[in-house]
Amino acid sequence: MFIIPFSGCTKDNEEETINEENTEVVVDEVLVVEAGDYIKVHYTGTLDDGSVFDSSVEREPLEFTAGAGQMIKGFDAAVIGMKVGEVKTVTIPAEDAYGLHDDELILTFSKDELPEGMDPKVGDQIPLSGSGGRIINAPVVEVTDTTIIVDANHRLAGKDLTFEIKLVEISKGK
Repeated sequence: MFIIPFSGCTKDNEEETINEENTEVVVDEVLVVEAGDYIKVHYTGTLDDGSVFDSSVEREPLEFTAGAGQMIKGFDAAVIGMKVGEVKTVTIPAEDAYGLHDDELILTFSKDELPEGMDPKVGDQIPLSGSGGRIINAPVVEVTDTTIIVDANHRLAGKDLTFEIKLVEISKGK
């Protein structure tokens, strides 16, 4: 915010003087999101059919550092340049969201590899060790007499996503 005092200003053809103590013009600097800013947003994510897959509206705003790779690529890019209170709707193609569906992540396991007593059904979640030792839950998509097939893709892989994003707060360069 800038404060610009005026002293001794006169209007043409008038003798009136504006008094410095009583008059100041306040110029409000409008903040926009830049990479490195810590921000809070509310969002609603929908699929092509209009169904909502996630929303922060009924809970606390999502907080993250813009441009730091903490969010999917398309969401991160969408918030850059936004102003507090601005609402934006953006459609993010699958490759800038959770990636394309990868057939190599459809995995087949022998039932003999499963822990004793485990009898998975289609739709059950099987914990798998992912990259960096992270555990991911992969849904069972097919069961035969001797094997189970799981899909280790993110559940939103291969889908274009539409987000309505409202910028709630900006903290510069945190």
